[in-house]
Amino acid sequence: MTQPLPASRPRPRGARGRLAVLALGGGCLIAGLDAALLRLDLWAPVDSARVGDVHGLVMALGFLGTLIALERAQALHRNWAYLAPVLLGLGGLVLLTPAPRLLGNLLQVEGAVLFVVVYLALWQRAPRPLVAVQVLSAVLALGGAVVVVLVDIPAAVSWLAGFIVLTIASERAELAQLWMGPRAERTLLGLSAALTLAIAAGLAFPAVGQRLVGVVLVGCAGWLVLRDAARHQLRLRGQRRYIAVALLAGYLNLALAGGVLAVRGLVADQAGYDIVVHGVFLGFAVSMVMAHAPVILPAVLGRPLPYRPVLYLPLVLLHGGLLVRFTAAFVGAEQVWRVGGVVTVVAMLVFLLTAVTLVVRGEPGGASPRGRGAAGSAGAARAPGSAAGPGMRGAADSAGAAKAAGSAGSADGGVAMGSAGAAKAPGSAGGLDGRLRAGSPGGNGVVETARTRKADR
Repeated sequence: MTQPLPASRPRPRGARGRLAVLALGGGCLIAGLDAALLRLDLWAPVDSARVGDVHGLVMALGFLGTLIALERAQALHRNWAYLAPVLLGLGGLVLLTPAPRLLGNLLQVEGAVLFVVVYLALWQRAPRPLVAVQVLSAVLALGGAVVVVLVDIPAAVSWLAGFIVLTIASERAELAQLWMGPRAERTLLGLSAALTLAIAAGLAFPAVGQRLVGVVLVGCAGWLVLRDAARHQLRLRGQRRYIAVALLAGYLNLALAGGVLAVRGLVADQAGYDIVVHGVFLGFAVSMVMAHAPVILPAVLGRPLPYRPVLYLPLVLLHGGLLVRFTAAFVGAEQVWRVGGVVTVVAMLVFLLTAVTLVVRGEPGGASPRGRGAAGSAGAARAPGSAAGPGMRGAADSAGAAKAAGSAGSADGGVAMGSAGAAKAPGSAGGLDGRLRAGSPGGNGVVETARTRKADR
């Protein structure tokens, strides 16, 4: 019989430092939302032309880059690795100040260099094809940061989009490895190579390269829709259905952005540019963040973010606002386009407030009655490689994993463990929340015990 969890536990060591790094990304998010209002020609709390000009970098590398690099630094479990997210977030904030813009750009370049080094260290620990794809994603982030300095922001869009897409696709392939089958790694390697070549071709032949990037993005979206477990989880309940809805909505936005890029290019008209950029970085990337927030934040902060149906509210607002915005952009309805843009800003703020509220109300260091016990455990925070990124590897103590390996195998409950444990427990789960998770580079196991099934009831 499962023993009840204590009312509270001490916050895992290092959680305050990770919270400080996360705050840098949060600051970039708030500044990016302010800049979004300015770019919509609306009132914003901080009225600055400079803020509007650096909006894309602040969101792509300052916010998303900091989140992803923080998760990877925690996976490596080395103090120096945290310099990567710190420099990315700090660079994003410096871009907003009166300091020379080059200073902020160079800080982000340095952060991206360290980010590549972190991934190379993870590759040495686990030389797997999926980790190689993640190394390539960091190289694209570095390339985007450099292109911004040498050329301009529009020229870096494909690089930064490639960074986001390869990061998320590799994480999804790792989580749903059994569901996707043995060909998943080879398929993703092929898509990654094609995307990188298309991005590189854009340096010499921008029009051709951009369209090739669009074609590959459509291919990535189609592969994720068809091969990921998400579409099969729509019939489930609770958190699993919420994750599935968010994932599929993100994939559709990626397909739309890729299709527009393939047909119209990036800078042919303002409507196409708006759809491509926000389809990738809002519709796709932020939807992934929303989908896995109940796993990301517990792993980083050592406190649970229990699933609640209210999490659907910001998700619906985000994609509803994007639908309005994109439709208005196509037909040239400027006022309606602004309304859609404002709704997406509201969606991000609602998500931020909702997440903070759920974390504050959650039980420190343990699982809430309806949350995910493994993700919020102290063992998760201590385990190298246990952090969760956009694809999200939660973690619990490996000893608990061994004891609970046979406790689940249905779609509603399951076990997520490292690759070594996976080999020993065929059939114990299947897919994203089925629940066998391929091991993270850190190698520690991950388990959800039977008591966490209550989250879906």
